[in-house]
Amino acid sequence: MALTSGLGGQLSIDLGALARNWRALDKVSAGALTGAVVKADAYGTGITMASKALHAAGARFFFAATPDEGMAVRAAVPDAHIFILNGLYPGAANLYVRQNLMPIISSMAMLEEWLAKCTERNEAYPSAFHFDTGMNRLGFRLNEAAQVRERIQGLGYAPQMVMSHLACADQPSHEKNRTQLALFGSVMTQFPGIPASLANSAGLMTGRDYHFQMVRPGIALYGGRAVNGRKNPMAPVVTLHVPIVQVKEARTGETVGYGANHSLARDSRLAILSHGYADGFLRSLSGSNTRPGGKVVIRGKVCPVIGRVSMDQVTVDITELGPDIPNPGEAAEILGDIIGVDELADAGGTIGYEILTSLKGRYSRNYVGDGNLPPG
Repeated sequence: MALTSGLGGQLSIDLGALARNWRALDKVSAGALTGAVVKADAYGTGITMASKALHAAGARFFFAATPDEGMAVRAAVPDAHIFILNGLYPGAANLYVRQNLMPIISSMAMLEEWLAKCTERNEAYPSAFHFDTGMNRLGFRLNEAAQVRERIQGLGYAPQMVMSHLACADQPSHEKNRTQLALFGSVMTQFPGIPASLANSAGLMTGRDYHFQMVRPGIALYGGRAVNGRKNPMAPVVTLHVPIVQVKEARTGETVGYGANHSLARDSRLAILSHGYADGFLRSLSGSNTRPGGKVVIRGKVCPVIGRVSMDQVTVDITELGPDIPNPGEAAEILGDIIGVDELADAGGTIGYEILTSLKGRYSRNYVGDGNLPPG
């Protein structure tokens, strides 16, 4: 829900930064093709505009989670190659064929349904195969690889790609990365000559051993931190400003917010923002006397959130601004140059992915920057 008045605040998405991030990752991936993961409404940035900007930057292979997301990409970028990460939904093969969507097949049941459609139409409709190398999420079991190979060889069918997914790529030194790499290598021996894909954003940044023929960046495209413990090299893509609706004085000993778990230790000046957990400002960003909460930027200065974040309002202590008192209607910066996606996530005890995909609040979306620059 976005207010046409704009009074609920403004989320700005920099399409130029998005395009630059894709090109930067494409240079790192070198000999591998660089796809673009646009699931979850392109990580909260808007799947239509993001897909167009990524396509203009040079992306041709897109990864969505669901058929509906895939159809949104198809409408935005008619010539895109679109993979559906959640695979083939039962009974939906005709939809995939009509929309030219490629299911990422992860079970024998999916495989049989897809092959039946191919046989019925006498057409080798494209797909990818996903093998589980240790995450225990989607994917064929490793001991099914030979069975899958024999089944498709009998029909003369070949997938467009064989893939797996890293469980610990955000921790480059984690031993599970090398284990999964070795297991994926064993799968590839069953499918000689078929392109392979293993690396997400973090895997792409970890090393070329993980690149194979295609990489699948997601969070890094949108400016989020992919690898823990390293400086994030990606350009920020989103900024968020929301209005102050009231400035008030409060006295020592008074409490703030639901639960009365923050008592004021001094006479204070408070700013009430038109923003809350309904807008993606997580309740875990609440501040109390025993635990600091999130922070926002008002008039260029970082100010702490105090009291519980409620559905529609956030209370911020602006006492340290002194006489520089903001006015109702003035904007507070939730995300920007000072507090980025990952800093806000750290304060809320979560990850940048959740912050970005939670940005569905009552504010206007504004696309800025030039996402249509020619590749180069």
